[in-house]
Amino acid sequence: MFGTQSLFAGLVLSVVAGSNIAEAAQPNHSCTDRASALTHLSKKYSEAPVDLDVVRLYRLGRVRDELIKRDYGGALFFDQINTRYATDATNMQVWSSHYETRCVFVPAVGPVVVFDYANHPYLAEGLPTVDEYRVMPSFYYFSAGSNAEDRARKFGDQIADLMAKSAGGNKRIAVDRLSHMGTDAIRSHGLEVFDGLAVAEHAREVKSAGELVLMQKSIEVCEAGMAAMHRAMEPGMTENALWAKLHETNIAMGGEWIETRLLSSGPRTNPWFRECSMRQIEAGDMVSFDTDLIGPYGYCADISRTYFCGPGRPSDEQRRLYTIAYEQIETGIARLKPGMSFREYSEAASRMPNEFVARSYSVAAHGVGMCDEWPAVVYMRDWNESAYDGVFEPGMTMCIESYIGVEGGLEGVKLEEQVLVTESGIQRLSTFPYEDALLA
Repeated sequence: MFGTQSLFAGLVLSVVAGSNIAEAAQPNHSCTDRASALTHLSKKYSEAPVDLDVVRLYRLGRVRDELIKRDYGGALFFDQINTRYATDATNMQVWSSHYETRCVFVPAVGPVVVFDYANHPYLAEGLPTVDEYRVMPSFYYFSAGSNAEDRARKFGDQIADLMAKSAGGNKRIAVDRLSHMGTDAIRSHGLEVFDGLAVAEHAREVKSAGELVLMQKSIEVCEAGMAAMHRAMEPGMTENALWAKLHETNIAMGGEWIETRLLSSGPRTNPWFRECSMRQIEAGDMVSFDTDLIGPYGYCADISRTYFCGPGRPSDEQRRLYTIAYEQIETGIARLKPGMSFREYSEAASRMPNEFVARSYSVAAHGVGMCDEWPAVVYMRDWNESAYDGVFEPGMTMCIESYIGVEGGLEGVKLEEQVLVTESGIQRLSTFPYEDALLA
């Protein structure tokens, strides 16, 4: 833990030994020096730290294991996170998430086929997870207009043909996201459609050693961006300008995008989930944020912190809120054990003082991989209404959550840590220090 004044200096030592990533993120460098430093460091991240083909084949194997377990002949993934997980073939992932323009067919046994919106086979070149590349007869309205139904039928014909060739008579196919038009086209061939999200979420559940190395790279980049935010924060700057520091560092270091805009200051921190704005941060404000950052190689760094914007010292109430959130996080990590059921964890770790219940976060913990993922472990008070059970297994990566704010209160505190479940216990993956000045 570091005091407010020494937080940034401590991070240089604690995030990535010898890398100087956080140092390069300092805004008080000249533009030329800072750009040069980021360029130099980006070269450090230009070479994969593990054999990516080993990671890719592990992930494809996990998908196929789930298909076999559920007696499905194949899966059709439109969700760009799932297509990335299964093949590592990417093409404008955020844009492609708006339209049914790009998907992957994964049979339980047989060739994997990437369907793309145009003829760009070089985007899947050299991937051991892709056997065939096809141009998709896109049927979303922007592309197809009045031809949509005809194109959907053509697409359905191709999927039925692939299932016939690969599935050996198995007519059970898992689909994650598809409009009624595409679903009807597939069902017209006598195929039964099941939930592909369940297949993908459980495939992504347990990470390989290589995946953990890639996730750690995303966390390193994320924490360098968090350090840049802390260093840049000053009264008068807007929430958007502060949030931009995280984006800049992520992109410069080979990261991909940030899923949310969850940063707020002062009175906008309570209740939680306000997106960052043009509000100017004031001296004495608390600034809370949640990174939701997709970094290098497509892995998520989901870490939350609350800063105090000086000059001055935090109030007693600010320190009280921060300390309760910190203690909830530490309790949540201490109580998590391999082999524990979700219900047991909820009973052991999700309690909080009654005054914070109305504004508390929606979950006590959730999985994380290429994005937030299964499982979502709710508070015990919500168990009967919205919970499902399961078991924490070694290789699962989890985020422990806390939001502490009083209903009608002035401010709130958001904290979150990313951890790994191991055979012997819990390993912290996020390392960004807390602020002593905010701890009572």
